[in-house]
Amino acid sequence: MTLPEILDASSLVNGAAILLSFFAGYKYAQIVAERNGGSRKDEGCSQMDKESPIFRDNGEYKMILVVRNDLKMGKGKIAAQCGHAAVGAFQTAIRRIPSIVRRWENSGCAKIAVKVESEEELMQIRRKADTLRLNTCLIRDAGRTQIEPNSKTVLAIGPAACQEVDQVTGHLKLL
Repeated sequence: MTLPEILDASSLVNGAAILLSFFAGYKYAQIVAERNGGSRKDEGCSQMDKESPIFRDNGEYKMILVVRNDLKMGKGKIAAQCGHAAVGAFQTAIRRIPSIVRRWENSGCAKIAVKVESEEELMQIRRKADTLRLNTCLIRDAGRTQIEPNSKTVLAIGPAACQEVDQVTGHLKLL
């Protein structure tokens, strides 16, 4: 095999795209690291962010996605509903608790899906999370495909410190 056969145009384009993606990601990581450097103050954080025991820095953060298993949603439907919940929780958190979002981002943006067997159990989990003042986002489905309109499908909790989220969801099984 000759070099021109190995390096056809599509291979070169694919290789260049991979390299550009790598360098763009590397540069982005550098910018984020500089932006989140230790010398910067947490501007825009409320007093609650700095003093509440819910928001203390123990180094590990996550978001939990509590999925109703009794609805018998398909895999794609579950994925879409979890996506809605994660985005909704992130959008709320970025406004309310930006310092926690930065810590969560810096610790890997962990998202874990667990299951409950009823709407009642989902709402009990939400009430407990609200009592602890954790960020939540409850998703209700429009009902255009697999399930009834207005069905509560997924509850996102967090991002928050792992030990705080575990007080609410630590007993639940993985999806």
